[in-house]
Amino acid sequence: MSAAVSVDHATAAEDRGGTIAAVRRVARLAPELRRGFGVTVGLALLGTVGQVVVPIVLQRVIDGQLTAPGGADVAAAVPAIAGAVVVLLLALVCTRMALYRLLERSARGLAQLRIATFRHIHDLSALHVQAERRGTLVSRVTSDVSAISDFLEWGGVGMLVGAGQISVTLLVMLAYEWRLAVLVIGGAAVYAAMLVLAQRVLARAWDRVRVQVGETLAALSEVIVGLPTIRAYGAEERSRKRVDDAVDAQRSVEFRAGTLGAVLFSSAELFAASVTAAVVAGGVLLGDISAGTLVAFLFLVAVFIDPVQTVVEVLNEAQSAAAGVRRILEVLDTPREIADPVDGRTLPPGRLDVRFEAVRFAYGDGPEVLSDVTVHIAAGSRVAVVGETGSGKSTFAKLLVRLLDPVAGGISVGDVPLRQVAFASLRSRVAFVPQEGFLFAGTIAENIRYGRPGSRDDELAAALTDLELDDWVASLPDGMDTDVGERGGRLSSGERQLVALARAWIADPDVLVLDEATSAVDPALEVRMQRALEHLTAGRTAVTVAHRLSTAEAADRVLVFDHGRLVEDGTHASLVRTGGVYAAMHADWAPVGRGPSGA
Repeated sequence: MSAAVSVDHATAAEDRGGTIAAVRRVARLAPELRRGFGVTVGLALLGTVGQVVVPIVLQRVIDGQLTAPGGADVAAAVPAIAGAVVVLLLALVCTRMALYRLLERSARGLAQLRIATFRHIHDLSALHVQAERRGTLVSRVTSDVSAISDFLEWGGVGMLVGAGQISVTLLVMLAYEWRLAVLVIGGAAVYAAMLVLAQRVLARAWDRVRVQVGETLAALSEVIVGLPTIRAYGAEERSRKRVDDAVDAQRSVEFRAGTLGAVLFSSAELFAASVTAAVVAGGVLLGDISAGTLVAFLFLVAVFIDPVQTVVEVLNEAQSAAAGVRRILEVLDTPREIADPVDGRTLPPGRLDVRFEAVRFAYGDGPEVLSDVTVHIAAGSRVAVVGETGSGKSTFAKLLVRLLDPVAGGISVGDVPLRQVAFASLRSRVAFVPQEGFLFAGTIAENIRYGRPGSRDDELAAALTDLELDDWVASLPDGMDTDVGERGGRLSSGERQLVALARAWIADPDVLVLDEATSAVDPALEVRMQRALEHLTAGRTAVTVAHRLSTAEAADRVLVFDHGRLVEDGTHASLVRTGGVYAAMHADWAPVGRGPSGA
């Protein structure tokens, strides 16, 4: 997705719902943000009231004690000044309490928002997640939420206290001298209109920043993950340029947004000087305003202008946060294509069969990848799924474990429609081992334990023994405690797959779906892996996407796909004798000098 398209989408979203509506949605998603908010606002207002006491006391002292007809009465002014000091200290305590409460609620609320965003991404279909760039999705949970956090932890306090300060100060100014207050309100209205226009420009600028941050993270992520390939093909310079271009683009959009914010902030200084000058001139021209009232009013203007400047200063952070909010809501508005059914059913006990009834599937608006697939796989049978690249065999496997849902037709496991099976039941009874086993950072034991959390070490050891992998693990430096590194990088691809098989074994599924575990394994490990697979699939309903036809030779049954259709179904021997698609594939695959097995 290009930056321009993303920005247009975000701007359209703003037009539809508006920033205020987006903030309300975030407050609903993160209830900690609004819990006790009224008390926090009350404390902030009490702090503001304390600040306007000073001008009031100052006016009373000047007009009542210092400029009295009988001469200055300093002694009478002391109690008023002391009382003002006490009120200021109490106001300071209230402001600090409001600050603490806001920071605490912000931290808790943003943690809720980050968790909600992550869980929604985690619930999206594998197809959608694969279509997105990894760094872009990560940025939604990290930098976009951090932009909101930065605003709430500083700018939010300033805007909250400032809004109360402006309101209270305006009321006091109107009570003191409404004519001068009208001057201040008029100037503020003009300036507010300018801020509305500037806010729209800043919103677009910070939308571009948030989009480009995601692009930069995506570029960095791909270069780091793909480092071995980059070095193998001598593409270091090209990769560095790609990252440099992304960083430079981010610098450019951040500079533009920052420049717009700086111009806006400098305009606040001009506004402050203009309002102060207008009040002084108005006080002189009116002629019937006492010195104490004019001095107090100027202090009130200073109290009024300070939060206005604060609001303008944090407008940058506010727009960055608003852009982050819109990008997070964009993710949360993405529908879950594959949802855990409400009141989902549990798969029946015992061995499970599988049925596909007139199943069709297409990726997005593309052509059908599977067309009218109908097949019954008996419980406990071992089935190989073969076909040329792009024939639909991997899609067939992903549909069976519900990583995808068909666009037409139905799939059932144990006579229960797959769409009605609760995820907890499905994941505990149907396991999927992809072509390249993914390992998490940690030890071998920790990775195997993902199959059944809470498994004891002796149960893990028994699983490795059952799969005849115990001697291999014993040969590792720290046995089951060997650290596999990030993504299993300290192990070979074959060793990673052995760990993935042990993880599937400890899960003890009734249906096992494998995307040919031996296709990328070196010969030294292939024999070991074949023995492990024999143990793993024994007595289970096993569906294996076979890239090597030796797997098909050992299967009870072979399903042959061609251009998305199930064209042949039978045993290896019968299909070779038939002389169809499978026989041709097997003849091309069979080593030179070897006759067609089973012929």
